[in-house]
Amino acid sequence: MLLRHTPKEITERKALVINPAKTCQPIGAMYASLGINGCLPHSHGSQGCCAYHRSTLTRHYKEPISAATSSFTEGASVFGGQANLLQAIENIFTVYEPEIIAIHTTCLSETIGDDLKQIALKAEAEGKIPKGKHIIGAPTPSYVGSHVTGFSNMVKAMAGMATPTGKKNGKVNIIPGWVEPSDMRELKRLAEMIGVDYTLFPDTSGVLDGPLSGEYTMFPKGGVTVPELKGCGDAIGTLALGEWCSADAARWLDSKCKVPCSVLDMPFGLKATDRFIDALRTVAGTTVPDEVTYERGQLVDLISDMHQYFYHKRVALAGDPDQLISMVEFLTSIDMIPAYVITGTPGKKFETRIKELTKDVPCEVKVKAWGDMFLLHQWIKNEPVDLLIGNTYCKYIARDEDIPLVRWGFPILDRQGHQYFPTVGYKGGLRLLEKILGALLDRKDRDDPERTFELVM
Repeated sequence: MLLRHTPKEITERKALVINPAKTCQPIGAMYASLGINGCLPHSHGSQGCCAYHRSTLTRHYKEPISAATSSFTEGASVFGGQANLLQAIENIFTVYEPEIIAIHTTCLSETIGDDLKQIALKAEAEGKIPKGKHIIGAPTPSYVGSHVTGFSNMVKAMAGMATPTGKKNGKVNIIPGWVEPSDMRELKRLAEMIGVDYTLFPDTSGVLDGPLSGEYTMFPKGGVTVPELKGCGDAIGTLALGEWCSADAARWLDSKCKVPCSVLDMPFGLKATDRFIDALRTVAGTTVPDEVTYERGQLVDLISDMHQYFYHKRVALAGDPDQLISMVEFLTSIDMIPAYVITGTPGKKFETRIKELTKDVPCEVKVKAWGDMFLLHQWIKNEPVDLLIGNTYCKYIARDEDIPLVRWGFPILDRQGHQYFPTVGYKGGLRLLEKILGALLDRKDRDDPERTFELVM
């Protein structure tokens, strides 16, 4: 049972995490891997780890997630998993015939000290990798960082496939960060409207939001292709959306392939989308068409029309750093108050950025990196909020405190639509506001005394 405590008593808890606001690295790495065309993710560890990662992604996207595993037993746990991985590589290419295998480690293989690069070289020397096929790998121990860290590590491994020729191809690399397939599709639509030739990676659109055709396809048509990844080193620039998810890969391309990069916030809301559109226009040397300006005007119109319902509503948020930063900026721009902000991913820079974005908010804003749901619940108990924004696990707080909940982020296990309806860009901003307004107005209608009288009559 949660009790009222002073802020000092709350912040003193350091050695215990209760209901963490994150999950483990391999889930992020597996999701990123699914954004490569013809890729089979491979979990270098036990079958149980792989089953958990697959089931979590399957429950969120409502799509069958295919992945292989090294199937560690007691022997591999003691002596190392090299033999298991070598056999797995041979079996996968023989049976499933993927274009590429994306290997991520688990706690067990990391603790043992398996060297993915050395094992991959050995597999190549032994002829276990067919000609024209590829292997990439990323270290993703679950006891470091979060699923966001695992996503970033795998995206950096994807960038490592770049093979610059010294001749620019005129493309712009767009690294979208951890967003939904619908969001990646929206980013591509905006780039195409502006006339930008791009390579977006990873790209899970067409992979995790496909139609029901009546036939099972092991490798859907969507995803960035291997040739496109190799060509990233010849791009004219890179736009990395999110410091935590995308910046490492972009900076690697900058330092190794001399592809200049810009690290932007994820384009949630008005201001962040404005910066993304302007960056696209600048790097590609194009102009913004009237259609994009029209969509922006629609978002501004909705904000103006419904401002009285947003004004000074207190909001609690839980999620991943990159998403939260843009969402907090969006909420403050429409005069809502992000009173409590929690992420399970460590990083003091996150807290500093949130404080900067909320410096003009007319009340104290509490923010915690490496926080947990218990802390968020305690803050809400001490001083309630009008709205809660977060993933499925926030519903327990919403029920206990009778607060409207807008499901947003990862994972969402008990609602549909997130893989089909974008929340990035101007169109996505309309979707976000529609969800926020729906939650607030439903609560207003329920609490309206005249409405209660009508129901009784």
